[in-house]
Amino acid sequence: MDSLSSGLVAEVLERLHREAEAADAPLTQALPDGAGDYYEVIGQFIKAENADLRGVYSALAGNFLNVSPQFGRFLYMCARACKARRIVEFGSSMGISAIYLAAALRDMGGGQLIGTDLEPGKVERARANVTAAGLADLVEFRVGDARETLKSGIGGDIDMLMLDGAFTLYLPILQLLEPQLKPGALIIGENAFQQASGYIDHVRDPRNGYLSHPLPFDPSRGNEFTVRTGRS
Repeated sequence: MDSLSSGLVAEVLERLHREAEAADAPLTQALPDGAGDYYEVIGQFIKAENADLRGVYSALAGNFLNVSPQFGRFLYMCARACKARRIVEFGSSMGISAIYLAAALRDMGGGQLIGTDLEPGKVERARANVTAAGLADLVEFRVGDARETLKSGIGGDIDMLMLDGAFTLYLPILQLLEPQLKPGALIIGENAFQQASGYIDHVRDPRNGYLSHPLPFDPSRGNEFTVRTGRS
């Protein structure tokens, strides 16, 4: 069974990817020549000392900044490969990646996805989109700083962690959740740049209980695939 090939989930994802392309196009078009893509520009600002993360993401409240269909299918396959029952996602945005992940849970008989985002408006739209895809019963969205929203109430061991928010927070969020990451858990870090406050160094050091390698999907964006090899 594969919800991505046909049916309601596939239809909703096709619509959302069209909406995302239209919503995010002005962001790319506004960049000066030679500036790279908008992920690079956003990244440079976030890396700046004393950057106002809330201000950055409030300014991008109308933008999807979503995973591509290729990357979304990869997330679905990862969730199925590790037979995930509990998934946590940092940076849910409008819910496109959540639909890919929740579809995998549904196709395997159920489970729970806990997503969190700083922007209330994005969470509201994410809930609506997940509901439209018929997956609302599998997903819980939390609003606020993930360092607070994910402190408690996860409900058990985590099979998969998706990091797709402010990449300077990837390491503290990973460390917050480390006690609940099962051996064999998959961690996907999108835009996990080398400068992401020590995240890459942490997951590429096997002494910390991980094996990690960059992904070929948009390699300039620093996507990282990590496996939890054991609890430290």
